Amino acid sequence: MGREFVELFDRWAESYDSTVSGMDEEYKEVFENYGAILQNVANRVHGRIIEFGVGTGNLTKFILAKTDEYTGVEPSEKMRNAASEKLPNTKIISGDFINFPVPVTDQPVDAFVSSYAFHHLTDGEKQIAANKYGSLLKTGGKVVFADTIFMNGDHHGQMIRDAEKRHFFNLAEDLKTEYYTTIPTLTTIFENAGFDVSFQSMNKFVWILEATKQ
Repeated sequence: MGREFVELFDRWAESYDSTVSGMDEEYKEVFENYGAILQNVANRVHGRIIEFGVGTGNLTKFILAKTDEYTGVEPSEKMRNAASEKLPNTKIISGDFINFPVPVTDQPVDAFVSSYAFHHLTDGEKQIAANKYGSLLKTGGKVVFADTIFMNGDHHGQMIRDAEKRHFFNLAEDLKTEYYTTIPTLTTIFENAGFDVSFQSMNKFVWILEATKQ
């Protein structure tokens, strides 16, 4: 359920913000237009929102500007602490994309959001997650995730080869070992869970997936 990456998140907590700001040359293109990507996610949702993979709270700031009905879910204690330092009094709980407590309230969840995190689940786990979101959202509810996604398997392979040619070996290894997937696979996963799905390209690596419950 992505928990195998918690140790990585713990190590990354102190330097994450410098990475997303473009300080790491290997990942500069991955985080190109980072602020605009987060704003785009926030612009697509409203109401009661649950965010997965809060990290250091960068997307959270944009979401809080839209709603006060917010719950953050983050498996890494160090990431939760970093986010809480930025955003005191914000509700951030331990959990992941599949295992998370839904706060008890009379109001249903209106949207699930995430940035740069859904690839920590296998495709099978992604299907389990999408099914769960479909069971919790009412008609018109949304899943809006920004993540590295590929057009197809050939595109994925080409991006790995391009990274290796540029001697971006950490990026290449990341693209090989984490569970990055494709637009056709994600379309099938969310359609199977009762969603209409669309994608918008935001940079060379990142797309925004918007899935609307039917």
